[in-house]
Amino acid sequence: MTRGNSPTAPAGGPDTAPAPPTDAMVSVPRGSVAPAVVILVLTQLMFVVDTSIVNVALPDIGRDLDFSSAGLSWVVAAYALTFGGLILLSGKVGSMIGPRRALVLGVTVFVIASIAGGLAGSAGLLVAARALQGVGAAVAAPSVMVLLMGITAPGPQRSRAMAMFVLAVGAGAAIGLLAGGVLTQTLGWQWVMFVNAPIGVLVLLGTLRNLPELERRRTSLDIGGATASILAMVALVFTFTSAADHGWTSPLVLAAFAVALAALAALAACERRHPHPVMPLAFFSSMRSAGPLLSMLVVPAGQVGFLFFTTLLTQQVLGFTPIQTGLALVPFTVGLIATNQLTPRLLPRLGERAIGITGLSGLALGITWMALVAADAGPGTSIVTVLLPSILLGAGAGATFAPVTAVIMHQAPSEHIGAAAGLNQGLQQLGGGMGLAVLTSVLAATGGLDHGLGTTLLATAAFPLAGLILFGVWARRIPAADDAHA
Repeated sequence: MTRGNSPTAPAGGPDTAPAPPTDAMVSVPRGSVAPAVVILVLTQLMFVVDTSIVNVALPDIGRDLDFSSAGLSWVVAAYALTFGGLILLSGKVGSMIGPRRALVLGVTVFVIASIAGGLAGSAGLLVAARALQGVGAAVAAPSVMVLLMGITAPGPQRSRAMAMFVLAVGAGAAIGLLAGGVLTQTLGWQWVMFVNAPIGVLVLLGTLRNLPELERRRTSLDIGGATASILAMVALVFTFTSAADHGWTSPLVLAAFAVALAALAALAACERRHPHPVMPLAFFSSMRSAGPLLSMLVVPAGQVGFLFFTTLLTQQVLGFTPIQTGLALVPFTVGLIATNQLTPRLLPRLGERAIGITGLSGLALGITWMALVAADAGPGTSIVTVLLPSILLGAGAGATFAPVTAVIMHQAPSEHIGAAAGLNQGLQQLGGGMGLAVLTSVLAATGGLDHGLGTTLLATAAFPLAGLILFGVWARRIPAADDAHA
């Protein structure tokens, strides 16, 4: 596959406007690169935090708005469903209208939906607001990566920017759990929604002041592929979310899965014929290109599962409060920050391959360690036994996402850079949602919290292990960092 930073990479089809090279900065005022990167990282952090911040607040939301047990899961699922379902289409639309415009539009929708969610007086209105939040996040999220690549120069500057981006992705879930616990316990669950408003306004002001617009691509919109991709992603998220509540043999679950398979087949058929597909099949033409992408489907499932089941362990087994639970995950963030700051310095010397494999190994070992802790946990269990595997897992996460993301973006042809960014983030959303649904079913089948938590966490370790295989087995065929930046 032609890499996007290759000097011979095609600039696009005959009806495509020239795009700025992905490894050269666009015109950014002197001194504005750092603030622009901070704004982009803050935007990504806001979206990632929103995937987890409501989790700690769910019991209070259920009591206030009279949710059923099954209905409450849709407070989380509605966001993942629209986010994951629309992100491929939005990546294409963003390249057509300009990534800066797409970012402003998406964040505006996200802020409005967040305020509506905090004001919601019924279960239906809150779920609708969460779905609208997902729409806004889907419109804006692909443009974050495209702009980040566009305003930074290859080498140390881009490595530092990527490290900050990965820090937001990796630490966002833990930050969301901590913030959710503090806000719910002090101001009320509504503030897990309202908190997005001031952050979103800050992002909008910073975007308008510091970020340039990249050239738009005048291209035809792949209506068939867009429709099929939305249907496939939504059906997959719905299938795995519903399976956790209704079981895998439920007619509803089987029907949704059949729709997902049919939509995927239709997507493949559409993308073979369209000159500007929303999901270029070239991404999956070889394991060299498909391996890193597919690893981004399974690795987030392991991280989300770890955070979710560690929350259950600390609150329902060890008796922690929501705030204490958030604080117990601080070591995860510390480990992530430490390796996240170290990774950019090591990438030029060791390359994406070695660092990615090391990080994925740390993720698998950290989750396995926590599984052993959970198997013997009880009211007298020392908190130290929870903190140590959290540090290892955070260190693994900090060394995983930057090199894997870098390989994905470097291998994407320049005309498909927006599609690569959207697919990368869409797979993460899809993988996290599907993985958590699978693991919830494992927990129910192995005896619930009383007997199955250790086994479920052990099953969680299978996801980063699969990512290690997908990324590591074919790592020798992935260009080294120095080659990718040449």
